[in-house]
Amino acid sequence: MTLSFDPDSLTLPIGHFIGDRLVPAANGIDMHRPSDGIEYAGCPKADAALVDEAVQTAKAALKSSNWGGVRPRERTKVLQRWADLIEQEAETLAKIEALSSTRPVGQLIAGDIAVTAEQIRFFAEFADKEGGDLVPTDDASLGMIMTEPYGVVGAITPWNFPVSMAGWKLGPALAAGNAVVLKPSEMTPFSSIFMAQLAIKAGLPAGLINIVLGDGPVTGNAITGHPDISKVSFTGSTAAGAAIMANIARTGIKPMTLELGGKSPQIVFADADIEKAAAAIAGNILSNAGQACVAGSRIIVEESAADALSTAIIARMKAVKPGPTWDETTQYSPIISEVQRKRIDGIVQAAVAHGGECLTGGAVMDGPGYFYQPTLIANVDQTSPAVTEEIFGPVLTLQTFRTEEEALALSDHPTYGLAAGLFSRDVSRVMRLSRAIQAGTIWVNRYGRSRDHILPTGGYKRSGIGKDLGREAYLANRKSKSVLIGL
Repeated sequence: MTLSFDPDSLTLPIGHFIGDRLVPAANGIDMHRPSDGIEYAGCPKADAALVDEAVQTAKAALKSSNWGGVRPRERTKVLQRWADLIEQEAETLAKIEALSSTRPVGQLIAGDIAVTAEQIRFFAEFADKEGGDLVPTDDASLGMIMTEPYGVVGAITPWNFPVSMAGWKLGPALAAGNAVVLKPSEMTPFSSIFMAQLAIKAGLPAGLINIVLGDGPVTGNAITGHPDISKVSFTGSTAAGAAIMANIARTGIKPMTLELGGKSPQIVFADADIEKAAAAIAGNILSNAGQACVAGSRIIVEESAADALSTAIIARMKAVKPGPTWDETTQYSPIISEVQRKRIDGIVQAAVAHGGECLTGGAVMDGPGYFYQPTLIANVDQTSPAVTEEIFGPVLTLQTFRTEEEALALSDHPTYGLAAGLFSRDVSRVMRLSRAIQAGTIWVNRYGRSRDHILPTGGYKRSGIGKDLGREAYLANRKSKSVLIGL
């Protein structure tokens, strides 16, 4: 299979997807390819009226198909067929996503798309395996906890992993018997449209997936504030999550799942396998050029191991091969936009002005596209902009400690608590710190998710509310009621 392709030859599904058809729409937002900066398309912008059409289509589809009331195994079978089609059409899907996103086409085939198909199968299996409970009561009564779908779920996904994030939202919501109105990021919208088209081919009743394109202030607000949206699921920045909470509060009360920003620490003790730690830390920050909410961007290393660790990380940073996302040999991604690249550079330069030292990188890359050098900054303290702010780029900071207590204090962030890395051979220390670190996910002697979909993801503090993935994600898409019967 040859994955490299000509970016100018690709046909994109431009429009909104409502019911079972692509609805053509005028360009509303200019789009530029991150790999070369060339304007290549326009993203339509759905207004409140079009969002309402999508919501009413979803409501009608739920009623006509009885999706939430059919034998649960029927939902399982449809979603499994959908996962099969995603795998079969992986090459087309990868090219559509690679064109507009920061995800190299080769990594999409081997990673994002394959894992997304697995996750959809994982959630499909919950449909006939999770239900209500009989609960203990006295002999004169029968107590039950019944669960049922919410109805229409509103979902909003970010630009950094479009296929994966669509799977995170659509898989559990559909398996649980809901319909979905989804807004992908206006920077990377087209792969979600193609996934919806594949779902219809798999036999999903028309109208259960509706994709509306647009921005947050107009389209996103129309979704989160719509009275017939019964639950909201969002992945993105903490600021956007706060705005969604405020909009929901203004227009009503509804449950929400918010997976938000992070500023995750990587704590490395001298007894760790330093080469293994360096590979995990560098691999994570180089993946997607650090554009991930769980990016482990703060290295907190025992003083005696700092030189060895930084040397090993720098070697990996210098060896990575940048290139356009449509080249299957590309190892290192561009930044999503020129605006974001300038923001990254601004934080790096502010950190240097604050006393930080760039051990490697620290500048914009020459050539076409929005590339930024992999960067490691030392001599930073807790007040440095590179330590306090979520950079969302290929930038690591390095701080040192002498005691376990000092490491724990440095790892704590006043705002974020999404994830953390911990490297040590001392099992007791690992268990002690895993309990003490304030984060929703702790990775030990590794950094990043595996294909263990049963493990949920979600944050502490301002890093979010609720969980994606795992059993928790399925249950978050069903509501419960208590029934007590007198006998």
